[in-house]
Amino acid sequence: MIDAKGISTPLPGGLKLSKLGSDYMDDRSLYRSIVGALQYITITRPEIGYSVNKACQFMARPLMDHWKAVKRILRYLKGSIAYGLHIQPISNVQNNYNIHAYCDADWASDIDDRRSTSGACIYFGSTLVSWWSKKHTLVARSSAEAEYRSLAITAAEIVWLQSLLHELHLKCNTPVIYYDNQSVVALSHNPVLHSKTKHMELDIFFVREKVLQQSLIVHHIPTVDQIVDILTKPLSQARFSALRHKLNVIDHFQSP
Repeated sequence: MIDAKGISTPLPGGLKLSKLGSDYMDDRSLYRSIVGALQYITITRPEIGYSVNKACQFMARPLMDHWKAVKRILRYLKGSIAYGLHIQPISNVQNNYNIHAYCDADWASDIDDRRSTSGACIYFGSTLVSWWSKKHTLVARSSAEAEYRSLAITAAEIVWLQSLLHELHLKCNTPVIYYDNQSVVALSHNPVLHSKTKHMELDIFFVREKVLQQSLIVHHIPTVDQIVDILTKPLSQARFSALRHKLNVIDHFQSP
């Protein structure tokens, strides 16, 4: 692929990969080798996290459709080879540091088993320090369950970061999580358990406890500002480029 033509996105918008469809790939070891190498690239290229996560789900019996998707990721990297995660100095105000996060979930996005995909980005100051794109291990019976599970995972990661900063004797302001689902934000503040949410009580109690202790703030943001969409679904070229910049993935040959 060294002479391949670059492309602007790792996956086309709206693409749904499946275990069924085209013929099986003959050289499965090649597929596994390339996808395994791509996992290391996500350390400095978070914007391909979703694409690589999807490719990893077909390691056992990859199809030609999956191989085409992997080659498209390589073409995207070829066209953006100068890009990388920009680490910026942390500016503190009165020795207090800020942690804020974005999280989201794409409910029942897998067309084979209808499991959801969740993603999150956690910033320390203006620097991205933690991110993920994960397929849920269980089927969510409602979009609220999938969304709230994503919120609980992000809250747990923030609690760990707070503990780490405490051990380093660094003071941190109350972390903020931004979510584009108003129902999830309301559940994190409302002390009343509704009958339709009793099957996810553990996640609800965990997040709500942190909110009531004022050790965590959950805010609503418009969907257009939800950065984590880049880690949960294929996007159009314009939206992908905008969110990539918000992840601090920039061209190193240009001034930040």
